[in-house]
Amino acid sequence: MSVTATEPVGPVGFGSLVPSPTTASGDKEMFLELLVAQLRYQDPMNPADSGEFLAQSAQFNALEKMQDVADRTTMLLGVQLAFGASSLVGRQVTYTLADGTTGAGQVGGVSFEPEGPVLDVGGVDVPVSQVQTVGNGATPAPTSGA
Repeated sequence: MSVTATEPVGPVGFGSLVPSPTTASGDKEMFLELLVAQLRYQDPMNPADSGEFLAQSAQFNALEKMQDVADRTTMLLGVQLAFGASSLVGRQVTYTLADGTTGAGQVGGVSFEPEGPVLDVGGVDVPVSQVQTVGNGATPAPTSGA
């Protein structure tokens, strides 16, 4: 299982695994400021076309709805990552860390950091995005034949 990092995040605390809502929020504010400035500085003898104003209002409403969908999608992704990471407890994983260190072991627990879920694999903190393979569980102890 491999998850690729994208951009920094806002809600739910899953760091680089989900997109940031701050960019769209800034765009929405800029759009509203431009619309207000256009209304403020229009020529009173030649006011803006009401159809154009309604079209701009509809665009602003659509932008708000798209931002709401993006925020909900971000939250859903965070919840899915949490459940996915939690389901790895007790399973065998192999991993390669950012510094090139490789390892394998049984997942003993999960912590939820701002960067995303981090697995405890035999005392080593392993970000979920660094997991290479997932096995069924603990490796059984070898048996000796008599």
